[in-house]
Amino acid sequence: MSADGKCNCIISLVKIMVAVLILVIISEWIGVTSIHFGKTTIGFLPMLYAVILGVIITPDLLGKHIKLLGRFITCKEISITGNVVMMALLPLGVKYGTLVGPNIEAVINAGPALILQEIGNLGSVLIAMPVALMLGMRREAIGACSSISREPSLGVIGEKYGIESPEGTGVLGTYLVGSVIGTVFFGVISPLGLQLGLHPLSLAVACGLGSGSMMAAASASLSAAVPAMSSQILAFAATSNMLAAFTGMYALIFLALPLSNLMYRLLPKKSH
Repeated sequence: MSADGKCNCIISLVKIMVAVLILVIISEWIGVTSIHFGKTTIGFLPMLYAVILGVIITPDLLGKHIKLLGRFITCKEISITGNVVMMALLPLGVKYGTLVGPNIEAVINAGPALILQEIGNLGSVLIAMPVALMLGMRREAIGACSSISREPSLGVIGEKYGIESPEGTGVLGTYLVGSVIGTVFFGVISPLGLQLGLHPLSLAVACGLGSGSMMAAASASLSAAVPAMSSQILAFAATSNMLAAFTGMYALIFLALPLSNLMYRLLPKKSH
């Protein structure tokens, strides 16, 4: 790459960092908000606002109408954001690694419960893959349907296929949709399990699926529904979330991705 090319890349990277900083400040200023439906509380975390604002300021939306914004965040900046995401995920991967070491005894003691929890996540492959292929998706379906597509999944798919590959597009698309819809869904669904007679602590374990925002929304709603067990619910949810993030990466690598690729080869695909 020429000196001019390197200089342009640095300028684009600085623009992205400035835009991200502004979005983070705005999102944190809004803070955590919630809506109450009877005993159910749906929490909206700052990450949700950051995702929505990030989509809005792109050149295809607000950038079309605000010339200054369109010149600041151009298609060139958008084209390198995938690599920036991968850079940002590296410290997160290290963090998960440091969490597992001190808690390895808890991982071993959990035994079959954690294994069964991650096998249960294969339902996203068995159910979603056929639907995605019927809707006309191709290799994007492998990235979108192999997991719940949260931060660990972004790292695994991005490292294996590249974040700008069809598989990377799939996992990133599901990640963004999950950030907007998933948090609301999990905030509603967790207290409903109480109406089915499920124990609050079993629901608390189910809140920890490897996503910090979804776990926070689900456990907050559940603890609001059972305030007497609030501290236990939050503790079980946080522990389960940490363990699920760790074991989920290996379930994705060794189980979900091979199964997704096998189903992609065997299942019929909709012609374009």
